[in-house]
Amino acid sequence: MRVAHLSLKDFRNYASAELPLKPGPNLLFGQNGQGKTNLVEAVGYFSTLRSHRVSSDAAMVRGDLPAAVARMKVSSGDRDVVLEAQINRVGANRAQLNGNSVRPRELTRWFSSVLFAPEDLTIVRGEPSVRRRFLDDALSARLPIAGGALNDYEKIVKQRTALLKSARHQSLSSVESTLSVWDDQLIEHGVRIMLARRDLVTDLLEPMRDAYTSLVGDDHAPTMHMFESVGEVLEFAQSRSVSRETERPLSSDLLSADASLVSRETLTQQFREALAIVRQRELDRGVTLVGPHRDDILLSLNSLPVKGYASHGESWSFALALKVGLANVLRRESSAGDPVILLDDVFAELDAGRRERLMLAVSDFEQVIVTSAVREDIPSGLEWNEVRVVSGSLIEER
Repeated sequence: MRVAHLSLKDFRNYASAELPLKPGPNLLFGQNGQGKTNLVEAVGYFSTLRSHRVSSDAAMVRGDLPAAVARMKVSSGDRDVVLEAQINRVGANRAQLNGNSVRPRELTRWFSSVLFAPEDLTIVRGEPSVRRRFLDDALSARLPIAGGALNDYEKIVKQRTALLKSARHQSLSSVESTLSVWDDQLIEHGVRIMLARRDLVTDLLEPMRDAYTSLVGDDHAPTMHMFESVGEVLEFAQSRSVSRETERPLSSDLLSADASLVSRETLTQQFREALAIVRQRELDRGVTLVGPHRDDILLSLNSLPVKGYASHGESWSFALALKVGLANVLRRESSAGDPVILLDDVFAELDAGRRERLMLAVSDFEQVIVTSAVREDIPSGLEWNEVRVVSGSLIEER
């Protein structure tokens, strides 16, 4: 899979732009603030339907105009498709596939990319929400239908939380029937997401470890596993149990070493038990306390958490290894070809050795798009298709 051509209208600093791209390594270079990252952002948007830089789509619309349009020709084997996204400042976005209107989510079925950016360091050093976003973007890239499931779950959490807030000063009996309906929805969608995340982490582990070793040149025993709020609640409840002989024991499969083997039925039961345990706390606080929106990934090197213990270089290598590992998982599973690799100003953050090893790890993908402010930061030995970016103008270098 590769991007053959990108067209922009009123996107960020581009009134209009036409960017032809080639198979293999493509370099977009120029001084900072000229619009290099905006091009990568537009390409990546088609695989996630959101920016890697901001939470609001409105920021991608130029000036105070009502909408931006990004159009991209994607080649996969001997088939070409044209994807178009109209990003509206106000109201729902629109999409087209080969000139025909489709739901925006449909675009992600036709394009896959893996983005490396300076913000990736927060995957290992930031808050759990950043790691959840990494997981969910990876799920959507692996199985585009997952994007819809994640959106549905988010809406359910909002509706259920609104009910909890409105019920804070009511008795449990007065809201129980309505709350139980939202419990069922939360559990049904939440279990699907939890199982999909577990599968992803399991399948990503070895590719991530291999990538880390290749990037660092040493094996620091990198590992990761899910930390789930359902299991945390059950474990805490078990630890507080006064007499396990006289009380019904809570399900413990989720707390075992290999939680990935827990069945859907068992996880559904555990989720329901956890909700029952925190019911009064949820009513008191007006917050949904259990579910995938409260989960995290635990990342470690040499049996120590990456966050708080790893050096800057080790943290960067772990973040990059997650992305390289994901790219290889997507490559292995996709019938449409390799995901497009996007490297947005990453080389500036790395020493010369890591630059070379990172480029070596991704150079055999069908297409790699790199941005850099400093031409000398780019590893040598490859035949680059070079485009200079100057104040929103694109100049193809010969």
